[in-house]
Amino acid sequence: MPCRNTLVQLALDMQAAVAEQTFGDQQLAFRIGINSGPVVAGVIGRKKFIYDLWGEAVNLASCMESQGQRGAIQITRRTFELIKDEFVCEARGAIDVKGANHVEIWHVLGRRVSARPAIA
Repeated sequence: MPCRNTLVQLALDMQAAVAEQTFGDQQLAFRIGINSGPVVAGVIGRKKFIYDLWGEAVNLASCMESQGQRGAIQITRRTFELIKDEFVCEARGAIDVKGANHVEIWHVLGRRVSARPAIA
């Protein structure tokens, strides 16, 4: 069973892998947004099937990504509370999100030295 920090570790690993890549003289970077909470998942479609997720947690994660800074992993308070003992995070204040008012955000900076890896 995956640990609750696996997604955050994946985001850090993706960030590290992309940091090693260049496109000509361009350094590649992207934004990552993570939120935690209940979702509904399922397969939709009649001829072309796709797997999709729905719910407030998904919408807020999307906002974390779209309003994030280039090269940053931006998380909500709910995710921060789950990972704060294993990852170093920096408080970034609050942003306005449609339907959620002020949402406190953090950037994930890395894994704490004393934390063990998420996957053995």
